[in-house]
Amino acid sequence: MRIATVVAHLVTAAAVVAAVGATPGRPPDVLYAAPSGHGSVCTSPAPCDLATARDRVRALVPRAAGDVVVELRGGTYSLTTPLRLGVQDSGRPGHRVVYRAAAGQTPVFSGAMKIGGFRKTDAAKNIYRAPVPKGVASRELFVDGVRAQRARTAQDPGGFSVSSTGFTTADASYTAWTNAARVEVVANNGWKQLRCPLASITPGASGGSALTVDPGCWNNNHNSVPNPSFPFNGAGLPSLDRVTWLENAYQLLGTPGQFYLDPDAGYLYYVPRPGEDLAKADVELPVAPELLDLAGTPGHLAPLDDTDWRATYTGSWNYSNGRHLGDLGADVHYTQNNGDAFSYTFTGTGLQVLTETNSDEGDIDVYVDGVKKQTVSAKSAERLAQQAVVSVTGLAKGKHTVRVVKAGGDYLLIDAFTVIPDVVAPVHDVAFEGITFAYTTWTAPNTAGYIDNQAGILWDPATRTPTRIPAAVQVHRGARITFTGVTVQHTGTSGIDLADQTQDSTVSGGSITDVGGSGVAVGEVDDYYQTQPSLMTSGNTVAGNIVQRPGQEYQDAVGVWVGHSRGTTLSHNDIGYTPYSGVSIGWGWGWASSCALQAKQGLPDPCLHGTTYTGGNHVVGNHVHSVMGVLFDGGPIYTLGGQAAPSEFVGNVLGECIDGCNMIYHDEGSSLWDTHDNVVKFSNGSSWLHLWTPTIHDDYIHGNFTDTPQYENNGTDVTVEQSTVVSDGRWPAAAQAIIDAAGPGTPPGKVLDDDDLRISYFGSWRSSGSRTYGDLENGVHYSQQDGDSASVTFTGTGISFLTETNSDEGDIGVTLDGVSKGTVSANTAQRQAQVPVYSVTGLAAGRHTLTVSKLSGSYFLVDGFRVR
Repeated sequence: MRIATVVAHLVTAAAVVAAVGATPGRPPDVLYAAPSGHGSVCTSPAPCDLATARDRVRALVPRAAGDVVVELRGGTYSLTTPLRLGVQDSGRPGHRVVYRAAAGQTPVFSGAMKIGGFRKTDAAKNIYRAPVPKGVASRELFVDGVRAQRARTAQDPGGFSVSSTGFTTADASYTAWTNAARVEVVANNGWKQLRCPLASITPGASGGSALTVDPGCWNNNHNSVPNPSFPFNGAGLPSLDRVTWLENAYQLLGTPGQFYLDPDAGYLYYVPRPGEDLAKADVELPVAPELLDLAGTPGHLAPLDDTDWRATYTGSWNYSNGRHLGDLGADVHYTQNNGDAFSYTFTGTGLQVLTETNSDEGDIDVYVDGVKKQTVSAKSAERLAQQAVVSVTGLAKGKHTVRVVKAGGDYLLIDAFTVIPDVVAPVHDVAFEGITFAYTTWTAPNTAGYIDNQAGILWDPATRTPTRIPAAVQVHRGARITFTGVTVQHTGTSGIDLADQTQDSTVSGGSITDVGGSGVAVGEVDDYYQTQPSLMTSGNTVAGNIVQRPGQEYQDAVGVWVGHSRGTTLSHNDIGYTPYSGVSIGWGWGWASSCALQAKQGLPDPCLHGTTYTGGNHVVGNHVHSVMGVLFDGGPIYTLGGQAAPSEFVGNVLGECIDGCNMIYHDEGSSLWDTHDNVVKFSNGSSWLHLWTPTIHDDYIHGNFTDTPQYENNGTDVTVEQSTVVSDGRWPAAAQAIIDAAGPGTPPGKVLDDDDLRISYFGSWRSSGSRTYGDLENGVHYSQQDGDSASVTFTGTGISFLTETNSDEGDIGVTLDGVSKGTVSANTAQRQAQVPVYSVTGLAAGRHTLTVSKLSGSYFLVDGFRVR
């Protein structure tokens, strides 16, 4: 594609940017900018800032003959508010606006302030203090790129009992804590992490301490957990009924790597790790919640209940609630008289009216601004809730009244309605290449708590409607937005979010690591009823990315989350080191399963049953590993809810499930999945397949390879062929081909963790994660059988084998390129992590194979390999 316009962001104006393929005879448009901004003129020698360059791009796009390219020179672009791009900042179909790193440069969009001036204030606990602006809010801190931890208690402190307002303990020391309202109680319960701030800490009635939780948060997380059921959540309601830890009290400081922020006094406290010199360290305190925001119109669309005060019901209408038939809010307005009408006046471009369809419903006349436009029917063979039978779209933006009139059948029901407040106009044809986004924070939980539903989807504490963790890079109603080779890291938020029915957009070849929430999110949870293609999430791709260590702040988050979607592709990603599931795709539980299947599951009759537009999704060739490090009831790839069209689950390699999980997990309502040619390794006793209930239906499971024969199939009309079971790690050629093809390829990484696909394990190996012994990425593979071996083929001139040494370890045989190199020992009196017990250098550059074998001792551990 020709590049007719070039916009350059440069640290200095000395560089010259050439136009590649520019229109003959027309000089390129060149703009200059520096990360810190140097004025508002985008020509040499006076560069401009990001916002000014963005504004200049708006003028250039209409006359550009090709892409408009914004080249970013390396440096830190400090942001307290995000760079915002709207519809007016879009490219054109076939001609994009591209924001990219200049060759060899690393531009970093940063939401942090640098902190300096540390002085030791408590020698006994090695606490240092630095001044910060009063009122500054943050929940994160990073020192030399390493995440610090808010000061907290040990895991699962004992002695707490649940009271009517929080927790009590016989330990009176808690009453000495200062700033009690900034302290949070955290509970990991099942698949949820729940958080609430305290209201106070007072002496208990019988001594000890009484920890009173913020009443609103206590109600949402304990007394009255939101439970609308299908299609918004399932039947399980783990609550905040335990203390997994308490955090954010100054009195808890003392552990290296922990911090406490006192915004009232304007101080940051930190206990350095060994080797950290705070006089030289890069200390970053994130203060921005978001770094990049692309927003089309309208924003988020969510249905309003039929009880909305602006709705007008004319005639002899009745109101019914508690029907348990899937109504939004469990209620409807209904009439039996022809001629009775519902009307709603709004400002916008359209209105969708949700009703029930059934055999006793009939025709509905639809009027727009007093003119009859159509007659639609709510008659159907089975009862279906929340159906968008009336969908008026494409009106000129302004004030309108939609009126629906009962024209036939026994009943007309009004359940809900969705206002489309603006023209449907996505931000479109914008690309980002090679940019790093780092350092964000999200402070809402400080006061509202964290009201968890599942997989990083929350309940809004005020409205009890679905919401989710915000992202550092946010797309609202985008089309053809691409992120290529970008890095998102060190956040207190999620990474990249393709939200509000974004379409045909791509995240590829990137690195999304060390993020507070989910790595990548696609779609919504409350648009299941949509019938308009322009208002559906569709055609998005997440491919070839490394997504690791999500959920660093909110441990229910996942690597990649996909809600309701059509034609989404998750392909050849490496997803790992997650506290909960690796991938979660789908929503709605048994909502789309028939009432007969819901009854077969034992759910109440009548049932909550409707439809969804989800389907045609592809989960292909991903490597998902080292998952479920903290929570329970998930898996490497987890599907949820029914579909309107078949989807494919193929060629994935799933490994190292740590605890409380199932490997291929088609959960409640999952349907129409063709699941085949996947490899399950190191299942650690988990089932390779888990279909636990009859609402899971019409799936085809075949041609898979596993290391365990264990599986469960309680689904309906599900065909399951037992996988090829391999017990010694010697995978057949077809399985090895799947392993070799999975993930984003084999990057020339210098350190290979023990779950790297380039390592082959032969014998009776298992994996162990979340050990907290200092392992590389906090996990190892281990064997107790002499003769078991691990082999890695690498390209380089040297390699080191990393293992744990301990008193229960023994001798290890080493072979390099088929030649024995003797033995080494892993036996030491004290446990030591990441020990290079064997190293070799000076090899001829090229491919080599190192094999290590267990010769003696109770255990043999593989932690990783360091390649030179």
